[in-house]
Amino acid sequence: MSALPIPSAESQQHSQQLSDLVQQKILQEGGWLPFAELMHMALYTPSLGYYSGGLQKFGDSKRGGGDFVTAPEISPLFARALAMQVAQILAATNGGVLELGAGTGKLAADLLLALAESEQLPQQYYILEVSGHLRAKQQETLRSKLPSDLFAKVVWLDDLPTNFNGLIVGNEVLDALPVHLVLKKDGVLHERGVVFEDGLQWQDQPLQDAGILQFVETDAWPDDYLSEVCPAAIALIKQLAETLNQGAVLMVDYGFPAQEYYHAQRNQGTLMCHYQHYAHSDPLIHLGLQDITAHVNFTAIAEAGVASGLDFYGYTNQAQFLMNCGLLDLLKQSTPDDAVAYMPMAAATQKLLSPSEMGELFKVIAMTKGLDDDLVLLGFTDGDKSHTL
Repeated sequence: MSALPIPSAESQQHSQQLSDLVQQKILQEGGWLPFAELMHMALYTPSLGYYSGGLQKFGDSKRGGGDFVTAPEISPLFARALAMQVAQILAATNGGVLELGAGTGKLAADLLLALAESEQLPQQYYILEVSGHLRAKQQETLRSKLPSDLFAKVVWLDDLPTNFNGLIVGNEVLDALPVHLVLKKDGVLHERGVVFEDGLQWQDQPLQDAGILQFVETDAWPDDYLSEVCPAAIALIKQLAETLNQGAVLMVDYGFPAQEYYHAQRNQGTLMCHYQHYAHSDPLIHLGLQDITAHVNFTAIAEAGVASGLDFYGYTNQAQFLMNCGLLDLLKQSTPDDAVAYMPMAAATQKLLSPSEMGELFKVIAMTKGLDDDLVLLGFTDGDKSHTL
């Protein structure tokens, strides 16, 4: 692992406050804490967690600041292409858009501008955001980018609505849900957690939570195999299925089908941390200062949707989805003769579509309820990979 940047004194103090709370929690739980609980505290503890604190998270390393960059931050082309799919679902439902975890608000702003341009605006644009800091950032972004009539369509929610019609969309939401770490050694399943012994240390205990076992077939795992299980993602999909009356759930994230997720060669799992644009695998440092993520098991997501009453519709990679939605046609609207405008858009397109960038690792999955069987969702017209699930 490359040497990470050293946090400022202020950041170190922030992290220490969270570390003290984690230490107290470990003592309260008898000296051992499942990793999923540590991950939840590191990301979501009020005022101190990574997503609930005031640190800058999103940003381009070339411009300084932030820890990672998401597709909506790369270029408005992402939202403009996505808007083609959004408009199709809105036309079929006469409903609204519900975005889960809206980041800086840039996706919401760009989507609303694109939908306004095509005269296909939603009834309302709802944002469910658990972070007070990010909610304030979203409000700032949307006020600065949208005319007042469009801003008036945005409603922030504390809880999921009931009987929702329209599109529920989540971009890089599932990867930020806490995961349990499961290890098979000497033929016995263990859960990896943390203890506090002169700092946070890993410690494995025999797996006690039978509920975790139902989410993965561990019989095929070889010895010394470590991976993640995410009951929180399954629970979220179930909640979304209960929320949705008519429309679609569209999730964009990085991950694999189960067969690839639990491949024998992926024996250290997919857990990853992001700190100031450095990727590394140690979640026990810089608590509250770094993002902690795990790749998504899309087979589990599809199965959870179907079990909860949704109709599975399609699964493809981000590149194919965006091309199906006309991303390349949008790029053509800018002429190469205007290099100042064209070159950044071309570079952004390459990052969004290239297999070596976001194009292949990021996937898009769609599940529906109550839509016409004859409706063909634009983003899945070509290159569907449902057979891999």
